Amino acid sequence: MSDMAKNLILWLVIAVVLMSVFQSFSPSEPAGRQQDYSAFVQEVAQGQIREVRMDGKTINGVKRSGDRFTTVMPTEDPQLLNDLLNNNVRVVGEKPEEPSLLTSIFISWFPMLLLIGVWVFFMRQMQGGGGKGAMTFGKSKARLMGEDQVKTTFADVAGCDEAKEDVKELVDYLRDPSRFQKLGGRIPTGILLVGPPGTGKTLLAKAIAGEAKVPFFTISGSDFVEMFVGVGASRVRDMFEQAKKSAPCIVFIDEIDAVGRQRGAGLGGGHDEREQTLNQMLVEMDGFEGNEGVIVIAATNRPDVLDPALLRPGRFDRQVVVGLPDVRGREQILKVHMRRVPLGDDVNASVIARGTPGFSGADLANLVNEAALFAARSARRLVSMEEFEKAKDKIMMGAERRSMVMSESEKEMTAYHEAGHAIVGRMVPEHDPVYKVSIIPRGRALGVTMYLPEQDRFSYSKQHLESMISSLYGGRLAEELIYGFDKVTTGASNDIERATEIAHKMVTQWGLSERMGPLLYADEEGEVFLGRTAAKVKHMSDETAKAIDAEVKQVIERNFARAKQILTDNIDILHTMKDALMKYETIDAKQIDDLMARRDVRPPADWKDEVDDTPQGPTSGAQDKKEAESKPGTPDLNKPSDAPSN
Repeated sequence: MSDMAKNLILWLVIAVVLMSVFQSFSPSEPAGRQQDYSAFVQEVAQGQIREVRMDGKTINGVKRSGDRFTTVMPTEDPQLLNDLLNNNVRVVGEKPEEPSLLTSIFISWFPMLLLIGVWVFFMRQMQGGGGKGAMTFGKSKARLMGEDQVKTTFADVAGCDEAKEDVKELVDYLRDPSRFQKLGGRIPTGILLVGPPGTGKTLLAKAIAGEAKVPFFTISGSDFVEMFVGVGASRVRDMFEQAKKSAPCIVFIDEIDAVGRQRGAGLGGGHDEREQTLNQMLVEMDGFEGNEGVIVIAATNRPDVLDPALLRPGRFDRQVVVGLPDVRGREQILKVHMRRVPLGDDVNASVIARGTPGFSGADLANLVNEAALFAARSARRLVSMEEFEKAKDKIMMGAERRSMVMSESEKEMTAYHEAGHAIVGRMVPEHDPVYKVSIIPRGRALGVTMYLPEQDRFSYSKQHLESMISSLYGGRLAEELIYGFDKVTTGASNDIERATEIAHKMVTQWGLSERMGPLLYADEEGEVFLGRTAAKVKHMSDETAKAIDAEVKQVIERNFARAKQILTDNIDILHTMKDALMKYETIDAKQIDDLMARRDVRPPADWKDEVDDTPQGPTSGAQDKKEAESKPGTPDLNKPSDAPSN
């Protein structure tokens, strides 16, 4: 019987019971018009009453005229019966009506039934409904997909050729296990997909199931854990029992770090619900009973927090890294997503791929979608390269906020600030080329100077890092040179924070200080406690701490002085770049080349010499609150690694 039929029968039974109860409690219709008791006594004395029916204190009667009436005796009146008999009134006594057996049972059991109903309701809410009974919360929530339900194949996965090669062997094993078994090979127990967010780990798992043509169980790590201790472990057991019945099959656990975190790092000890769930998963994957034919594929972007027992061979035999795509991978990913979009003749996927270093597969999918939306807003039938450039600028620098208003003086200061970043970035060695400078507010920034690497970077040299520090101070120094120290704004707060962070890590983590040597003085990776990563600081003497502070300050001051000298020597370029930004609002690499060569600036290709009376720009806020976050090529200093990366 289907869940819909069961629910329908249940509601019908409830409706019948309620109707019976309401009918039992509903008062019977009155025998006639309501009448005062005093008037009734007078009419009895006058001989106007023919018949009465008495039910306790309620009196229903019929007058000699044929009219019916009802009255209620306020107190016991023993004389009333004699008066009725003396006046020839027919008196009929009625037995008081008693409630039915069903009504009595319902009244006595109603509180208990109400408590049971409330308990069932809350249990169904905690389990997400879905038509499951209150006692099925220990069952697995894994969704089973048949052999023909998964349509994703390796043709839909691009940009991770090495990862596909690692898992293709698994597909071959599922299709023809005898080819491996004759050489003593055994089927892998588990595969862990590791990589940054948006790189296609879940998509790759679906492609494995689509290529292997075997049953596919999919579940999220958070679906195991509930408020009751032991429910997660019960669900793990139930999931593997179902998988054994469908073997050979694939079980995919997304975000396994939700239950696979290192034991003993939180509260609750061994009785914690999450740890109980993890213990059961460890036993099921490689315990007393083998799970031949059940392959577990898990995905996470936090392999550093997983329990070591989960990562050992025999449980997860293979770890497949799904990293950010290179330029060829980005081109392949773009071509996959461009299949669904009508493209113009000028669209070149390789050009877009070269201009999007550091983009993940999800970022590129978003890029194609944003380009299609731009084309739809302009009522175009094809998506051209212009829409892709707009989409790239929106993703890298944020959406334009042309409706915000600021004064000409604030707009001019923003132009000097961004010009300072651009000039220093062009003059220092090993710095990423300046791609675009804009004083149009985007996101939370009033202006943006965007750098675009010429090729993918996997490590950074000391010279490159110091050049970054110099360019970060270019905006503040431009304000100081033009307006004086007293007029410097708070717009460079984020620049100062990032420059200081780079210098501190150069000294304490990356071994790029000759004075402090190649030693590790601080480690940002720590144990996870209550959802936060506590920083580990190496024990050091006060003299060492003072030396570190002095060395960090020396790195900052050295690059600060270099940036100041560059802007002082090129003050004329600073003024002309400010004028160009005030006129065009956005300048690209070719226009910056003209300015640096002290030539007349060419206008943008799509610029029209028109006067716009609408003032633009924000009224307040930091000049570049999130400016550095919008610059590709800026290392992600919050990412634990031996060197900064995109």
